[in-house]
Amino acid sequence: MSTDAWHTTTVRIPFASPKDAMIAKQVIEVDAELQPQAVKRMLSVEDDVLVAVFETLTIRLARLTVNAFLENVDLVVRTITTFGADAAQRPPTKPTAS
Repeated sequence: MSTDAWHTTTVRIPFASPKDAMIAKQVIEVDAELQPQAVKRMLSVEDDVLVAVFETLTIRLARLTVNAFLENVDLVVRTITTFGADAAQRPPTKPTAS
């Protein structure tokens, strides 16, 4: 199969800081693609932007891969927001009784 058949998609996600972008890259790149023969993922950081380039054999795989990637980014962003350096500066919230 020639590389001409591959579909390339680039996603750029801005973060609050270069450190946060690097954290996201390091967390996400730990997980290998489930179909490495059909999906290639390259992650990099440019200043405060996480850049993901996907090469897939089909448009459907591009959609599924980007959707899964964005779900992972969402989880990383929520985790950074909750537990990041700024979280230590926020006053603690009182637990509520159920």
